[in-house]
Amino acid sequence: MEEYMLPCLSKKLFGVDCFGCGIQRSLALLLQGEFEAAFYMYPAIYTMILFFLFIGISLIDKSRSYHKLIVFLGVITAFTMVFSYFYKLIYY
Repeated sequence: MEEYMLPCLSKKLFGVDCFGCGIQRSLALLLQGEFEAAFYMYPAIYTMILFFLFIGISLIDKSRSYHKLIVFLGVITAFTMVFSYFYKLIYY
């Protein structure tokens, strides 16, 4: 499956990981049922899935307002992405 994944242009051109590096492998691990390995590969995977899930639900269900939840999940996802990015830079 690795041979079909898109390469990270940031890493390829500049030699530096981007904030999204690891998301494809993490999704592949999720599809294989390796939930813990998916988290270690890309810690923001679960909050990101919830974020996009509620965006989709808000587009379908117009009777409720999901704005606060979507903003909250977006902030948590962004924080997790940034924190894990710098953690990876410092410790790996």
